[in-house]
Amino acid sequence: MKTAEKDRAQQASRQLRWVRWLETVGIEDVPSVGGKNASLGEMLRELSPLGVAVPGGFAITAQAYKHFLEENRLTEAIRQIYAERAAGVEDLEGRAYRLRTLILQARLPDDLAQEITTCYQELTERYEVGEPYVAVRSSATAEDLPTASFAGAHQTFLHVRGQPELLRAVQECFASLHTPRAIRYREDMGFPHEKVLLSVGVQLMVRSDLASSGVIFTLDTETGFREVVVIDGIWGLGENIVQGKVGPDEFKVHKPTLAQGYKPLVSKKLGNKEFKLVYNETAHRLENLPVPAEDRARYCLSEGEVLTLADWSVKIETHYSKKRGQLTPMDIEFAKDGLTGRLFIVQARPETIHSQKTSPRLEVFTLKGKGQVLAEGIAVGQKVAAGEARIILDPKDIAQFKAGEVLLTQATDPDWEPIMKQASAIVTEHGGRTSHAAIVARELGIPAVVGATNAMAAISTGQAVTVSCAEGEVGRVYQGRLEFSIERLDPSTLGSTRTQIMVNVGDPEQAFKLALWPNDGVGLARMEFIFASYVKVHPLALTRYKTLPLEVQRQVDQLTQGYSSKTEYFVDKLSQGIATLAAAFYPKDVILRFSDFKTNEYASLLGGSGFEPSEENPMLGWRGASRYYHPDYKEGFLLEVAAVKKVRQEMGLKNLKVMIPFCRTPEEGRKVLAVMKEGGLERGQDSLEVYVMAEIPSNVLEAEAFGELFDGFSIGSNDLTQLILGVDRDSAQVSALFDERLPSVKRACAMLLQTAHHKGRKVGICGQAPSDYPEFAAFLVEQGIDSISLNPDSVWRVKERVLEVEMNQGASHDEAW
Repeated sequence: MKTAEKDRAQQASRQLRWVRWLETVGIEDVPSVGGKNASLGEMLRELSPLGVAVPGGFAITAQAYKHFLEENRLTEAIRQIYAERAAGVEDLEGRAYRLRTLILQARLPDDLAQEITTCYQELTERYEVGEPYVAVRSSATAEDLPTASFAGAHQTFLHVRGQPELLRAVQECFASLHTPRAIRYREDMGFPHEKVLLSVGVQLMVRSDLASSGVIFTLDTETGFREVVVIDGIWGLGENIVQGKVGPDEFKVHKPTLAQGYKPLVSKKLGNKEFKLVYNETAHRLENLPVPAEDRARYCLSEGEVLTLADWSVKIETHYSKKRGQLTPMDIEFAKDGLTGRLFIVQARPETIHSQKTSPRLEVFTLKGKGQVLAEGIAVGQKVAAGEARIILDPKDIAQFKAGEVLLTQATDPDWEPIMKQASAIVTEHGGRTSHAAIVARELGIPAVVGATNAMAAISTGQAVTVSCAEGEVGRVYQGRLEFSIERLDPSTLGSTRTQIMVNVGDPEQAFKLALWPNDGVGLARMEFIFASYVKVHPLALTRYKTLPLEVQRQVDQLTQGYSSKTEYFVDKLSQGIATLAAAFYPKDVILRFSDFKTNEYASLLGGSGFEPSEENPMLGWRGASRYYHPDYKEGFLLEVAAVKKVRQEMGLKNLKVMIPFCRTPEEGRKVLAVMKEGGLERGQDSLEVYVMAEIPSNVLEAEAFGELFDGFSIGSNDLTQLILGVDRDSAQVSALFDERLPSVKRACAMLLQTAHHKGRKVGICGQAPSDYPEFAAFLVEQGIDSISLNPDSVWRVKERVLEVEMNQGASHDEAW
């Protein structure tokens, strides 16, 4: 807002007693205009110059609400009704109804009504609109605080137009301070009723019913990982997303590289977006309409809009963090105006779950048992719980629910909270990560599976179930009470090691959680998992699409719907999975192994059977480096290269390194590096490091030659052991001979380390052996290995052993001196 306009607004506000223009207030004015209005004013005043767009408007103060009570002589009557609870009257619904009736039957004082009307008329002049539609929102003086959000507890009225309708909406907001949900929330949070007043915000209406809207968090809501902005969006007004009635689109943007000017949209997932809430101008009411199939199949925001919202969100978080003197993750609401195409921020408040956690301790839930999967949806909470299921369709049926049961329903709103507080877990058929059910489950510290379609048809009341949210982004409801374990760890108790302790990761959905564990980066990021779960199709089925059978073409068409080309789909999907891993551990190294499927595994991908030979022994066949330069797969490898290039160059994730698997000869290595250069990835350019797997005896015996080509080695102990010993580890008859701790294997590792270090090359290990055998890890540390990459569940145990070995080495060194 321009300085002259600010001055006029401040002068106008000085002439008003009960109303203040939003741009004249800030977060220090919570006692006067409530948390929501104070935040809107803060953004208008401080962040508009930085490009953050916020709709203009005014706030009816908390003092105006008090004036309303006093003029109608309601203060004492309200106090007496609240005193009934202390006297043992438990009829919350009845008391709340009487309180609201008192307020709705009263009359707005003339001076207050006149000021509201005057400011409403001035909106027309300020923003050059006719009689404007406005949003009328409650803003309590104990709302949108860092420790209590009151989200959904008070009322909001949209598409309000004209003086009579506006004055009525203001009075309805006053009354909403006394809804059962608001009363219950104040009591749960320890706020005295008489100390909480209500302000009302009046803002120009953003016509998101003609476009899209949604919710933004400046951290990952499931793990608390703070280096991403998470945006959930839907078509139409935002009430559907908050109430969990639709599955939203989800976008994740990496903050550090966004700040460097890159475009790090590291993840996007298409939601169902089944309905959109729109305003019917003829009937003057809101209607929930089905979304056409073509709109459900496309994202509700462009990539440019996602990056703009992420940029604004970081600016908001930065500003509020400076104001509070500590990092303050934010919970933000946005709306896109369908008439102008402009984006707006319509609310911002501190996030109240992860921001309140100060303990460094990790709580790790692991599902031990196996069972039939009854329903799947979006995982909320990273925990596991078991209990008897109970289907409840109406919160009025609370008496049927028993403490410790698993709640199953379609969706929840604040009226459900008394039941939710008794539940061991929650399952809803609708909703996403920012739905009411998800937010409350996090607040209560219980697992929830939201968007679990047809869960109530698959599960019966009284049925024993286990709800698992500890297996990644997919939450599952299993038949029966399954065994699970809980491990509580304190990372601060582990010291640091000279040897880098890295992790092996394949599933991007686990990345943000694993990044919070003690680690020095990722020693092995498996591309195969991303292929199978994100891409799902053989790359040549996209580059040679016209050669596919018609039925396979139809399946590919369905998979690649919405993309301008088949190969764009591949690069986009693969780059998202890779980028999520790189973003999670940034700026630590993430070493990505290019695809290492065997021919039979490639053949199982959609469209793959026509492009893969039938081999007697795929383990020793056409795999790894030998595929990358071969005419029968080179074009597929170039797509892998394009995805890596996009992650590094467009998203700015330069911590991503790459690794070549199963490279039999130095000549093969040269051919692979040439193909990579052809695709725009050149070793040494733009800090790109290229590693090679040491998993074949030739990698050890010719380590000096391989060291000329690559920046380092990573020992693949599984393949190296079976090839040194001549043992098929999958054969039951000889599998007992497979042992990485045998002298021949250890000698090969020691030889590699000596040669590589002589060449100035780094050596790590990413095979299974150190995870299974801490004593093998100890041997490698004694030999001077640079890094050990482990399965996540082994990190704690092996790091303790590495610390012990390094301390003994230090003691021996001291004795020698």
